[in-house]
Amino acid sequence: MSFTQGASKDGRKNDARATLEPITTSTSSSTPSRLELVQNAIFSRFSHRKHDSTKIFEDLAPVIMTPRMINSTANASLRQRQSLGTAHKSSLSKSKLDFSTLGRAPLRLGLGSRRITSGDLQIVEATDELLESEIPEPDGVASDVSLLRGFNATIPSSEQSRTRRRQMRNVDTPRLGLKKLGMNARGLLTEDEDHDHQSVTSEDDVVVVASGAGTLKGKRRGRESLSAAKTLGKDELTRQTKEIMRDKENIHVRRSLIHNEIAEISQKIATLDGIRVKLEQDLLKLHEDDLELDDELEGVKERMEFEQSQRPQKTASQPFHLPHTSRRRRGPAFLPSEHDELPPGVAFMSLDGHATPITALDFSEPYGTLVSASQDDSQPRVWDLFSGTEIGRLRGHSGTVKCVQVEDTVCLTGGSDGNVRLWDLKRVDADQADGWGGDEGELVTLGDVAEEDETAESQQESNGIRNGEEPATERNDCCQRVLEGHTKAVTALYFEDDCLVTGASDKTLRQWDLTTGQCVMTMDILWAISHPQKTPGMALPNNLFSGAAASVGTFAVPTPPYADGSWEMYEDFVGGVQFWGYGLVSGSGDGAVRMWDMRTGQAHRTLIGHNAPVTCLQFDEIHIASGSLDKTIRIWDLRTGGIFETLKYDHPVTALQFDTRKIVAATGENGIKIYNRTSMQHSTLQTNGHMQPAERLRYMDRYLVTGGRDSAVKIWSL
Repeated sequence: MSFTQGASKDGRKNDARATLEPITTSTSSSTPSRLELVQNAIFSRFSHRKHDSTKIFEDLAPVIMTPRMINSTANASLRQRQSLGTAHKSSLSKSKLDFSTLGRAPLRLGLGSRRITSGDLQIVEATDELLESEIPEPDGVASDVSLLRGFNATIPSSEQSRTRRRQMRNVDTPRLGLKKLGMNARGLLTEDEDHDHQSVTSEDDVVVVASGAGTLKGKRRGRESLSAAKTLGKDELTRQTKEIMRDKENIHVRRSLIHNEIAEISQKIATLDGIRVKLEQDLLKLHEDDLELDDELEGVKERMEFEQSQRPQKTASQPFHLPHTSRRRRGPAFLPSEHDELPPGVAFMSLDGHATPITALDFSEPYGTLVSASQDDSQPRVWDLFSGTEIGRLRGHSGTVKCVQVEDTVCLTGGSDGNVRLWDLKRVDADQADGWGGDEGELVTLGDVAEEDETAESQQESNGIRNGEEPATERNDCCQRVLEGHTKAVTALYFEDDCLVTGASDKTLRQWDLTTGQCVMTMDILWAISHPQKTPGMALPNNLFSGAAASVGTFAVPTPPYADGSWEMYEDFVGGVQFWGYGLVSGSGDGAVRMWDMRTGQAHRTLIGHNAPVTCLQFDEIHIASGSLDKTIRIWDLRTGGIFETLKYDHPVTALQFDTRKIVAATGENGIKIYNRTSMQHSTLQTNGHMQPAERLRYMDRYLVTGGRDSAVKIWSL
């Protein structure tokens, strides 16, 4: 606390003795006096064993200058100052406390219900030393103002000098009727009185004095100032000057008190703000838990429906069947209990088997079976996520595999050769006696030996489909079916139950029946581009490619640079497909997100917003999430067709997946981006992560698998 100029050191020493001597006395007054409050403050503040009077006074300073002290001493300060001189010496001799008295008396000492501590005994023991010590001064502006001087500036008696000066300046004047004037000004009626007196008010407080003896007849006497009749001596004026200066110091002290109190309140507000933020985070966490319980309930209901409608166990005549699948299935995955012990946001496993960037990946369940494909390898690898080892490879494609989907033990792959292959993953882990063999985990199938014969058989099929069930049974080949029809690379696929939809660079979408291997419908994206369906409130699409490139030629655009400065030619015209019931959603190279009716094969709505090819998408009951090379993720409202939310990044978005609580995306950086849909906060997964930008991802509940340009596959705990 800062004070201005004040008393001398001798005065401070006397003030200290006068204040601290009553510490060893007791009083019978029921109203706490200022000295008792100082005594309480000293007893409550000090806990030092060493008799350091300077330290004691320094600790005392912030206590006796609190506003609580000011309010508490309002009624007792004047009486205490009057009785200070007479009661001091007698009470000291009668009630002096020593350790023998403290040993026999209850540990109360008139200090309310607070128990006496060792620090209190130290103060009593050091009383004489404290009385001989000078009061320490605060640093700063008020370095020459004593502690008691500052205390006296905060008590109500500090206003007495101002009251005395006003009374001193009061003068006897004829009655002015000020009360009546005030009542009349407020429109209140008053009784007529003092009619013989004339009320006069002016800025100079003057009054007209009646004429007396010696005045000229018929003339008024001049107005006299009210203050002229009051004369003050030099001593009184000097005293008032000192009092005014002291009052200014008191104002400075009080101003400092208020500033300190404001600072304390500001600190408390900041603390409360921190508590509020913590409570808001807890509230968001509860909201996320509520959403997680909704997903869990939905997952349990779906599983119950699955158990009720589960197909009968397959027999020898039915060696292969399609599982009941749903990529929209929510709810927690079956994770081992040890998964909770993993630190969140850390890649706890790495699969280093590929030599080129990862182009596609998918897995059946956490710690289940993973299938991954790389850029210059036509043989996707099959991994056991429980042990982190490679089981085998899927041989059959003649080019890069662009898309993979795994459900239970069934896997579908689409490659740059334009074919889609259906695999039975249970046959991948067959032993060498069944025809498997190879070095370093590579598995060779008998189907590879008969690949040329299979090609000849496929050419003899009238519908371009080869049913591989019987040959697979005879040769123990895990490839169950090959679906041929696309003329260019298959870049996106999605299947549920026995229905499959594929998208290819030939700018078409095809719907397949997996039980028969037949293509039941072809949807032409070029026709949809030339016959756009205008969405209400949105502009028609502006194609990203010219009419020459819009033909069934090669589609290729350069990607924006990744975080490491690398780039490539993006040639996947169809970036993603997904359907639900009869509703199909696709994202294509013209930047449009289209909604199709699978019963008619027509695009009935086009969502325009991206200005670069759409690379990935997903939708649920309410929203569609699409990622693009324009470095954004757009969340669309299915009910209105408008943009619900837009997330912007620094690099192109190549993969995404979302649920009710989060959006996980690969955005051209080494780390995986996670957007919390509840708190709207972004975070990045990079601990023990990729050394080059990540491009592919897939997660279930709190289990995430990613693939990057560093040829590594990482498994994360979310």
